[in-house]
Amino acid sequence: MSKEDYYKVNKTMSKDKELNKEEESLKENLEETIDQAIDEVEGENDTKDAKEEKEELSETDKLKQEVEKEKDKFLRLFAEFENYKRRTSKERVELFKTAGQDVMVSMLPVLDDFDRALKEIEKSDDENLFKGVELISNKLRETLKNKGLEPMAVKAGDKFDADLHEAITQIPAPEKKLKGKIVDVVEKGYTLGEKIIRYPKVVTGK
Repeated sequence: MSKEDYYKVNKTMSKDKELNKEEESLKENLEETIDQAIDEVEGENDTKDAKEEKEELSETDKLKQEVEKEKDKFLRLFAEFENYKRRTSKERVELFKTAGQDVMVSMLPVLDDFDRALKEIEKSDDENLFKGVELISNKLRETLKNKGLEPMAVKAGDKFDADLHEAITQIPAPEKKLKGKIVDVVEKGYTLGEKIIRYPKVVTGK
């Protein structure tokens, strides 16, 4: 091999080495660029996922708030409905009581008539008549009792109470112990349930 050929071969090899270096450099630059692009894409995806997750959480919070509002509204409506039921139920009971009271009050004179009739018949000798009228009277009283009507237990000698008795007159007490007390019961009093529908009319001693 001549010197000239040797130089040519060396020059060619040098050029090949330079080309290889350039290729490696380009390859490294390309790989670096690709890695950067991948990192950027992954970063964007992570940001997007985080944003979507945040939006999803925010939407969940909104839904929770709406549910709480609806729950509160439902509880308020339920409370109002319960109050309405109690109120109407109470009004209905009061209506029935009032209607029943009117009937009971209208029956009281009939009971008074039975009391007077029994006192008069008792003076006669007709025992069967007395028993018959007494039987009817007791049956009527028992029927009214089942509806809540009760006679008030008031008798001579009881202490007079203006909240429970109606004094129609006052007379000198026949006995010292009857001063300020009931001397006689002129008309019976009656209660319907816990309510007094007619106060007993009494005579008091002074």
